[in-house]
Amino acid sequence: MTDGMNLLSEYLRARRALVTPQEAGIPVLGPRRVPGLRREEVAMLSGISSDYYLRLEQGRDHNPSAQVLASIARVLQLDEAGTAYLLSLGNGRPQQPRRKPRKETVPVGIRVLVDTMEMPAFVEGRYFDVLAANSLATALSPRLVTGGNRLRDLFLDPAEQSLYPDWDEATAQIVARFRESVGTDVDDSGFVTLVGSLSLASPRFRELWGRHDVARRESGIMSIDHPGVGPLTLYREKLAISASGQMLVVYHADPGSDDADKLAILGSYALPAQERAAGHLSSETLRDPDPRG
Repeated sequence: MTDGMNLLSEYLRARRALVTPQEAGIPVLGPRRVPGLRREEVAMLSGISSDYYLRLEQGRDHNPSAQVLASIARVLQLDEAGTAYLLSLGNGRPQQPRRKPRKETVPVGIRVLVDTMEMPAFVEGRYFDVLAANSLATALSPRLVTGGNRLRDLFLDPAEQSLYPDWDEATAQIVARFRESVGTDVDDSGFVTLVGSLSLASPRFRELWGRHDVARRESGIMSIDHPGVGPLTLYREKLAISASGQMLVVYHADPGSDDADKLAILGSYALPAQERAAGHLSSETLRDPDPRG
């Protein structure tokens, strides 16, 4: 089991190994035995003692100040997301018993919204499970269905991998966002099982997880090569659903563009199924505040 202080020490070691002496402004005189910066170099550049930094990396200091962590973040050249993640790790929670997987339930209003949207849309859980998806999303990728997991699909399913011309970049981004989504909440057995199974099955995931990159789950642009309509460049909006950790993900294109035309073609295939799904959302569904189907 990994507790909060072990996460801090792991993160410091991983990020220290990724900063070269040249990037830190340190002259290199002769061969070096370690990749990246030495502990004493990080300590010196951060303005703290080598012994104190060693205690941080070994998980023996349980109350680092925000000022110290911010100084270390600067030396390790962390961006805003990485710095926020480092500060959260410095809270030093005691180790907790491993919890059972938490069931994530999509609010009924969001389910209705997803099913009736005229754009590809799905709900993404904290551990990147697909909690709800409309037929337009499934037309974009058959793996975008309730019960799927975006990480497993991208790392383990060849058909999903073939959608992404720059698969290396796509995998780097999704793992960095996954780490930000999880934060210090690593005592859920569902999370432990997911990371463990992916680490065993995918060398690429294992490599990226070991880097400890962090990025925010935010909107952006996505490029895929769809087997039916060819290359697509779409806006990807990620909208937080209250404080649940869930995200409403919506894809759309510039009006009048080739990409919009291709989405319309995909939509024409998906429309009958979408209409059936919308009809299935009866008044009985709307009366049920916690549908389990």
